[in-house]
Amino acid sequence: MHDHGPQLLDVSGGKPIKLWTRGVPVEDAARRQLLNTARMPFIFKHLAVMPDVHLGKGSTIGSVIPTLGAIIPAAVGVDIGCGMVAARTSLTACDLPDDLHRLRSAIERAVPHGKSFGKRDRGAWDQVPAATDAAWRALAGRFRAICAKHPRLEKSNHRVHLGTLGGGNHFIELCLDEADRVWLMLHSGSRGVGNAIGNLFIELAQADMRQHLANLPDKDLAYFEEGSRHFADYLEAVGWAQDYARQNRALMLQAVIAATRQVLGRPFEAQLEAVDCHHNYVQRERHFGREVLVTRKGAVSAQHGQLGIIPGSMGTRSYIVRGLGNAEAFCSCSHGAGRVMSRSQAKQRFDLADQLRATAHVECRKDKDVIDEIPMAYKDIDAVMAAQRDLVEVVHSLRQLVCVKG
Repeated sequence: MHDHGPQLLDVSGGKPIKLWTRGVPVEDAARRQLLNTARMPFIFKHLAVMPDVHLGKGSTIGSVIPTLGAIIPAAVGVDIGCGMVAARTSLTACDLPDDLHRLRSAIERAVPHGKSFGKRDRGAWDQVPAATDAAWRALAGRFRAICAKHPRLEKSNHRVHLGTLGGGNHFIELCLDEADRVWLMLHSGSRGVGNAIGNLFIELAQADMRQHLANLPDKDLAYFEEGSRHFADYLEAVGWAQDYARQNRALMLQAVIAATRQVLGRPFEAQLEAVDCHHNYVQRERHFGREVLVTRKGAVSAQHGQLGIIPGSMGTRSYIVRGLGNAEAFCSCSHGAGRVMSRSQAKQRFDLADQLRATAHVECRKDKDVIDEIPMAYKDIDAVMAAQRDLVEVVHSLRQLVCVKG
């Protein structure tokens, strides 16, 4: 029997599940969620499960959910368009200073992150760079049209959060590849406005299905049928949030490049190889001869030849990959290593000494507030990569030197 490729799980009363999880743990609660999702009546062909799979809201993170004529807002989630951007620079390791703390501090000043919004978080738009203002103007017209139908969204942090990192597992890194070339990489999404859009439409789906909720295995599997009142509105709003997320990453990457140039005091090329990919999103795609809606909840598109980013954890490797276009996986791959424990479990199990040891080689925050992001809270990235070697090939292997956490 071959030692890679998907494991097949037949589902009574539902579509099969194909799992690329050989050699990596899958928690029982995640398996139950997969079975629930596979039994939804509009699943197309099968579910595809990536090796970083773990418990999520309604559906597991690390799953690819193809649907016909319906969409599950909670499967897309509330960090709509969350994803990664990475760019190779013309710098090499020998161009960097021995002390990287000044570089980390400059990046932290250049990109609002975590709780450090200051005046911007209180809506002082005069604090926003001109590039951010221009980016917002390009997005604003479509957003006003969405708000005309859903006025609640006007109160979200839409303008204020553009060009900001956020918290949790969002990060900015400076890395070296296998040839000691410097890469800049970051992970973020659609911030407050994506959260507001996600939560609004999850509530609307549950309200529309009030009389059917008792029949659902999980209320977070509430869905809109194509042609229903909110289906088109949701696709419009989610598409806009995905564009916002991509623009958000582009603005931050420019700020990181500028901060790095300032600290090093020298020019350098910064877009020699550039990769940008969502990993929480939905879009129409063609698979097995049909046009379907593909929801990637913690998964990356890996069409043949398409570049993607699979980050490890704070202190481990990340990978730039090229898709192999595996049709069975709906041309997808994992979006990272995937958690093996919750944030609260990580904080209970590990202490600051563990965090210091695990990140000794990285210039990063080393305090109790980031223990939930300790590398041991994640699956082994090498095992995750081995489990999906028929989905992607590795183009570059990156190791962190600097990590900024939100």
